Amino acid sequence: MTSSSQKKTSKFTLFVALLLLICGLPLLIGGGWLAAVGGSFYYLLAGIGMLVSAFLLAKNQRAGVWVYGLVVLGTVLWAAWESGLDYWRWVPRLDVVMVLALFVALTMPRLRQPFSKKTAYGYAGASVVVFAVAFALAFVPYGFNQYDDVPVTAKTSYKTFTGNSDISDAPADGDWPSYGRDNAATRYSPLTQINLENVDQLERAWEFRTGEMDVKSWGAETTPIKVDDRLYLCSGLNKMFALDSRTGEKIWQYNAGLDQIDIPYTAACRGVAYYETPASAMADGQTTCKARIIEGTLDGRIIEVDAETGKPCEDFGNNGQVSIKEHMGETPNGYVAITGVPNVVQGVIVTGHQVIDGQARYEPSGVIKGFDAVTGELKWAWDMVRPDIDTIPPEGETYTRGTPNMWTTGTGDNELGLIYLPMGNSTADYYSSMRREEEHEYSSSLVAIDVNTGKPVWHFQTVHADVWDYDLGSQVTLLDFPTENGTVPALMLPSKQGDLYVLDRRTGKPLTEVTEKPVPVGGVEPQERSPTQPFSGYHALRKPDLTPQDMWGITPFDQLACRIQYQEAAYDGMYTAPTVDQRWIQYPSYNGGSDWGSVAIDPVRGVMIANYNDMPMYNKLVHREEVNEEGWLTRAQENEKFGGPTGGAEGAGDPQVGTPYGIDVNAGWRLPFTGLLCKEPPYGGIRAIELASGKTLWDRPLGTARNNGPFGIASHLPINIGTPNNGGSVVTAGNLIFIAAATDGLIRAIDINTGDTVWQDELPTSAQANPMVYEQDGKEYLVIMAGGHHFMETPVGDYVIAYALPDSITGAAGSR
Repeated sequence: MTSSSQKKTSKFTLFVALLLLICGLPLLIGGGWLAAVGGSFYYLLAGIGMLVSAFLLAKNQRAGVWVYGLVVLGTVLWAAWESGLDYWRWVPRLDVVMVLALFVALTMPRLRQPFSKKTAYGYAGASVVVFAVAFALAFVPYGFNQYDDVPVTAKTSYKTFTGNSDISDAPADGDWPSYGRDNAATRYSPLTQINLENVDQLERAWEFRTGEMDVKSWGAETTPIKVDDRLYLCSGLNKMFALDSRTGEKIWQYNAGLDQIDIPYTAACRGVAYYETPASAMADGQTTCKARIIEGTLDGRIIEVDAETGKPCEDFGNNGQVSIKEHMGETPNGYVAITGVPNVVQGVIVTGHQVIDGQARYEPSGVIKGFDAVTGELKWAWDMVRPDIDTIPPEGETYTRGTPNMWTTGTGDNELGLIYLPMGNSTADYYSSMRREEEHEYSSSLVAIDVNTGKPVWHFQTVHADVWDYDLGSQVTLLDFPTENGTVPALMLPSKQGDLYVLDRRTGKPLTEVTEKPVPVGGVEPQERSPTQPFSGYHALRKPDLTPQDMWGITPFDQLACRIQYQEAAYDGMYTAPTVDQRWIQYPSYNGGSDWGSVAIDPVRGVMIANYNDMPMYNKLVHREEVNEEGWLTRAQENEKFGGPTGGAEGAGDPQVGTPYGIDVNAGWRLPFTGLLCKEPPYGGIRAIELASGKTLWDRPLGTARNNGPFGIASHLPINIGTPNNGGSVVTAGNLIFIAAATDGLIRAIDINTGDTVWQDELPTSAQANPMVYEQDGKEYLVIMAGGHHFMETPVGDYVIAYALPDSITGAAGSR
């Protein structure tokens, strides 16, 4: 017989010892690395404890259990100290440790000096219970915060911009005639047929497909418009459609003839504009197009077609189109693209254009042009460096290259004759020393242009000497804002940093507090960094600066990797200066705060709805020699080599030709192998804000983990992690917010009073587009474009889907 002192170690105990060895070694090595760069000592100590426990268990000694018990106890105490009651912080700190605790407990009866089976199974059962409870807690919604115990009600009387020269100034209740529904861009519908009491009975009414499924860098971002009994929309490759608003059946189609090589960063067309030809022009026989659908294309054209037939308006430009690229000089395919929606203000079409980021210092000009809405005649051009150029440059010259562009959608003000242009950054985005004085003045600014002269009236800058790609991406919203001196014509300006600014739209003067605060300086261009940046005292969507404790992962191993990266990076909070030979953390990211989806405003309640991203980036400037050795391609070279763009995140290997550095952006800050994000959830949210005060009414994560998981494998779990989201919302008088935007492929109805989801439906793919709401023949419809998005890593789609209540509910009475 073998005595207890000679008892062999069981195979199971050896297996557990091996598990502890496998888990302990990376914690020991990585923990030592982290401690050496000034981070937490926990991982090093935990690794040592696991290895000691593994050694003792392999020797069949019960002391191995006690040592691992100390690891568990120490982990719990450390997690409580670092995490408090923050559930998401507990996950990577405890999951592997508790799973290993289960296995260690099961070795207890097998040791040389065994524990009783009752004791062993008790500990094992406790481990299972802890793990099960922790897993169940993942489904509890976290971060759902309501700051007002009473339903949202109007505390101030608001009215939106109402002119009389355009149907979009004061739309019919059932129509949606412009991108933001009205020229004020409120994204508010007065319809009430679909409301809190019946929204759970919504069902699909019709579906239309654009036929575009084989598209590089896909990203359909279209919001249809609706006038009378028709919907008008564009596809990612600039096909235009007219649909019957009752059935979704196609009435006509126009193909702009785009090629894949014309795609800039994303195959996106956010919408079309509607314009009714003035009666005087019709009477003079100047045109046969009574109403026009206007589209900007990815190859830099403005196209007008007859709203009735879809045929080109032949009197507009050259057979229905004009090119904005004239007199820009060299414009490679994909470098000059109109992705925003054209604006028509007092009969003048104004559209900016995207100039593809990160390619070179002297890319095509960001010049803004105004065209006659009937004839296509160039009325004016604004070249910020050459204000002497009224229309076209002198012979042999071009508009100034490399100037800030306006890639998003402007907002037109027919009463004041102004258009408000959210300007982008100068090229190249992450290096500023070569910029001209005028570029520094207008970069990342909101500029008000007189549509009759093309001259700036005022501008308001949100970033000084921007090297973070914090260009203005949101369409501004016009509103009347209460002040001590009475109601003022105002606008709401959201930014990627999360700041929301309220400005007098006549003068650009802030109506709420804006403070210049000290920010980090240094980096590769210390002489260029502004010692202060503007901060809004009205409201900010961003969260506090990152800390080491915010680093995350599914397991302690990926969390450890992220903490090492954090410690090794340059990070002094927002506006940390770009560095070379060292990564720097940018938070919020260039996709942070409010982007092109913009905000929605309920003017009756006096409430603003803003969805936002909450993501950092992990960036590095790369020496020109290294860029050349790595063979980074410009987009023009990509097009030539591959016949179109290859996708990927903006800045992920952009050459910035003509500057000393390329830029390498880790968008979202992901680990290279698992694809997991380095920041703890949530990664995006949606918030209700009282307009009068800027006070948060409620705030919640937006999006579940259904389509997310390690190694790109979908978890299919409805856990509210708050995913990255692009695209905006719609608010209605029925107390509802409609939004898709998240990566989980769901469209939601949210109670505007509480932030609770009251209805949702699974789309064929995610919808990175703003919804719209309209009424036809007494029936209210909700419409969303579900096209997926390459940047969001969601599958391509070509679906336009409409929802409505059953006829048994709507009857024939209509909604208003």
